Amino acid sequence: MAQQAGYSPSFKRPAEILRMRRRRARSVTGVRSLSPQELTDSPGPGSSSPAGVRPFTPGPLSVTQNRPGAGVKRRNPFASIENTLSPPPKLLIYEEGDHDADRVAEKDGGSDLCGSLDEAELERKRDVSCRSHEVTALASTAPASTAPASTAPASTAPASTAPASTAPASIAPASIAAPVCTEYPADWSLKTRLLFTSPLSLAWTEQPKAQEEALGLSHSCRAQFSALPHKLQDPRSCSELRCSFQQSLVYWQHPSLPWLSLFPRINAERSFSGKNCPWAQDAALQQSLMREWSVSLSSLYSLLKSRLCPYFYLCSYQFTVLFRAGGLGGSDTITALISPSTRGLREAMRAEGIEFSLPLVEEMRRSREHPNLTLHKGREDEALLCGADSETDGGPDGGPDGDEEGSFAWLKEMGVQDKIKKPDGITIQLHKEASAVSVDHKPESVVCVEGSHTFTLINFLINSKSVVAASGSQAGLPPTLLAPTAFRGASVHMLKGRSVNVKSQVGSTYQNISSLEITGPVLPSSLHAITTLLRPAQKGNFSAALYTHAPTAVMNVHATKQQGSSGSVDPSGCGLHPASIQQLQQPSSLGKTALTHMTMNDYSYSWKS
Repeated sequence: MAQQAGYSPSFKRPAEILRMRRRRARSVTGVRSLSPQELTDSPGPGSSSPAGVRPFTPGPLSVTQNRPGAGVKRRNPFASIENTLSPPPKLLIYEEGDHDADRVAEKDGGSDLCGSLDEAELERKRDVSCRSHEVTALASTAPASTAPASTAPASTAPASTAPASTAPASIAPASIAAPVCTEYPADWSLKTRLLFTSPLSLAWTEQPKAQEEALGLSHSCRAQFSALPHKLQDPRSCSELRCSFQQSLVYWQHPSLPWLSLFPRINAERSFSGKNCPWAQDAALQQSLMREWSVSLSSLYSLLKSRLCPYFYLCSYQFTVLFRAGGLGGSDTITALISPSTRGLREAMRAEGIEFSLPLVEEMRRSREHPNLTLHKGREDEALLCGADSETDGGPDGGPDGDEEGSFAWLKEMGVQDKIKKPDGITIQLHKEASAVSVDHKPESVVCVEGSHTFTLINFLINSKSVVAASGSQAGLPPTLLAPTAFRGASVHMLKGRSVNVKSQVGSTYQNISSLEITGPVLPSSLHAITTLLRPAQKGNFSAALYTHAPTAVMNVHATKQQGSSGSVDPSGCGLHPASIQQLQQPSSLGKTALTHMTMNDYSYSWKS
């Protein structure tokens, strides 16, 4: 097929000429339509075209497509994307707060569209533009961490392409930010070691000046607390911070033997072996030690009853007792928790008329009666419950199996009682006691004593021989008394702190980490005071590993007989910082567990138990 004259595989030159003519026409006469005759005037370099050849007509302008009398666009099979007359997409920019609705900017350096847009259309565009600005402002002010992952990006399509009846896209509600935990739950367990780490230096905790150490000890004895500045640029140069840190390390102890570590006492035979114990073979010395210890214990209980001492611990070689004043731990009365306990100790307390409860065992019994509320399964729990039932029923003689003859009455009716060997009384007694002692030396054996029975418990501990070991490396040594405030016969001690700078590997690089290790019997108020000081000093970023004395971890359990709320009793004069009192007033939410890790990030706590 022969190629027709007047056609060419490329129409670049005619298209450029037409484009220049259209731009010249816009700049001179504004927006107007070009007739097909004008557009096809000169399709090539010459003004004439060969006869019988169809002229090239790229089609009318976009502004004339919907008007009557406009030309019909013809298909050009050789036109490229550049040569098409589809107008480029226009980005309409509306300024917020602009009172003149007719100010519309066209990005392509185009014409003024106000002549072809009516007032209703402009009003609709202005509303859509304002809503778009509001969405952009909300997105820019919301934190990056709280923006939902499913939020769609803002649309870049022109507002004129949306129908007038279409409502703007709904704004997805921003996700609720995680609450800032400014406090961690109260932990009534004793800690043997604390290890703090922080990206900022902890060297300010070491080498206190003589005046700072003296002020810290004096403020501890007088229950005075320094006001710290809100912002600490250099903790090492802040004397108030260093004095308060020395004050948080103070605790009181009886007895005090410099060559012996009297905490912990449970399973501590190795630390006592090989040490000089002059009282082991001297009965007079043992009586003297017990006499002084009884005076100190009575003094502590008197301070506790008058709410001048918030709490204290009694640490013997086989159990630990926590005494709390009224108003702390969610109870208005004095409470005492003993852990772990044995059947012999509980029987001795019952014989002295001390009423007590087993909170964890009773909780498991309630869960068995109401399985839909709490699920406790396993053979061990069933054994614990059986042991509790035998104790609460008044001992082995009060149970349904107490009548030996009645247990075998059905054999007599059958006439085979002589052919079956009946167990003797000792076997039956051992079988009953087996279920009762199943909770011994376990967390479930924690005993709770409340109210006036705590005074009877004090007399029981003073007169009982079970609080002092009769043999072994701790023979004749009275239990250790620990308290945050001074009491009669007590000596002041301070926790040991040591700061070290180490390098920790983070990915492929090493980061400088400062650590602070504190050892000794860390009381609940001391832990709270130390973390309160680290908060401003470390700019709200530190972490801690907490090592708990295992027998005291269960002391966060709730008492079973709560008598009202702790708000009716004011323990403000007990010698602790007001922030520590506010924390210890609330019932602990840890149950029978204790804190093991604690992290503060951007002044917000998180913890593990």
